[in-house]
Amino acid sequence: MPQGLRSSRQNTSARRAPARGFSYFVYTLLLVEFLDEFVYGAREAAWPLVRDDLRLTYAQIGLALAAPGLVGIVIETFLGVLGDVWNRRALVLGGGLCFAAGTLLVALGDSFALLLLALCVLSPASGAFVGLSQAALMDAEPERREQNMARWAFSGSLGNVAGPLALGGAAALGWGWRGLFLCLAALTLVVVVAAWRLPFPVPSAGDDDAARPGVLDGLRDALRALRRREVVRWLLLLEFGDFTWDVLRGFLALYFVDVVGVSQSEAAFAVFVWTLVGLPGDFLLIPLLERVRGLSYLRVSTACVLVLFPAFMLAPGVTAKLFVLGLLGLANAGWYSILKAQLYREMEGRSGTVMTLQNFSGIINSAAPLALGAFAQRYGLQAMMWLLLVGPVVLLAGLLTTRDDAGPASSS
Repeated sequence: MPQGLRSSRQNTSARRAPARGFSYFVYTLLLVEFLDEFVYGAREAAWPLVRDDLRLTYAQIGLALAAPGLVGIVIETFLGVLGDVWNRRALVLGGGLCFAAGTLLVALGDSFALLLLALCVLSPASGAFVGLSQAALMDAEPERREQNMARWAFSGSLGNVAGPLALGGAAALGWGWRGLFLCLAALTLVVVVAAWRLPFPVPSAGDDDAARPGVLDGLRDALRALRRREVVRWLLLLEFGDFTWDVLRGFLALYFVDVVGVSQSEAAFAVFVWTLVGLPGDFLLIPLLERVRGLSYLRVSTACVLVLFPAFMLAPGVTAKLFVLGLLGLANAGWYSILKAQLYREMEGRSGTVMTLQNFSGIINSAAPLALGAFAQRYGLQAMMWLLLVGPVVLLAGLLTTRDDAGPASSS
């Protein structure tokens, strides 16, 4: 059989493999994302409590936010390539077990060193467990990447809402933030068991093991992809688009406590509002992408954020800030979904390598909290928050120079 025909049939077979029990396959992957964002949302809302319990400084918090990403860059660089050329299922399940261990260590750690170690375990574990699960979802229906990424983002938003809410519930029950993370470690094990039966096919793998590309070949392919202008464009826009989402969320509770002057429970409520209002936006984005070009929507959304973020910073009083914060969270809906879908589109057949490429560009995202924490230590948190406007400015500039060639994904 001609090599090209054999390769084509192998790739088609790999993409269609999840069709058996497709709903279980998709919903289990979405559950993985829900759990990841549940843990992340709870951790971000808990920073004032963790700070007081462990007596952390702004600089230490910045290091705790930045160092895990730098560790992830090193390890996930290889994990992404392995996810395309080796046993993806083993990587996902192993990542899930490490994710459970890291969450448990967060709960039990009684010093900054142990907290930092736990977060450094969680970062690459999330890459294997969550990142490769996302790649598997993108391989399941390549023609509907934007819609499936929107579903993925909606699932994550549900986790974001559940995290701060669960933290408030744990506090009311007297469990504290440590008790919540003990429960999350147990929940992670439940999700790993649910994912145990999934096949996680490797798109580039065929029946002949000798025909599979090796890790070095995969790394060379990733480096070659970095020479492509469009790949670099989407990588950078993903990182800068995160400034007014995950980076902002990392400092949001501290901002409300230290600058606005509210209590820790009120700060947790602010994080809850921030994530809650994104839910309708993420949900409505799924049918919207059937009718509207994703990049056209993204340009309008980014322009709105450039107006709303200064309004949030200048709003007088807690109530006004919470109202504008809600609008800001709504305007951010869809950024990650649409940008990430564009990157997967550029890397057809190499979905796992997308994680490797993001780690090459992730130095921006990983170094940002460290630099911002140091800036806040010297000049104050209020001044530092204004620097986050760099993100949407760069994003809008990149979008305005991008041609919107592709329409809404077809419904199959």
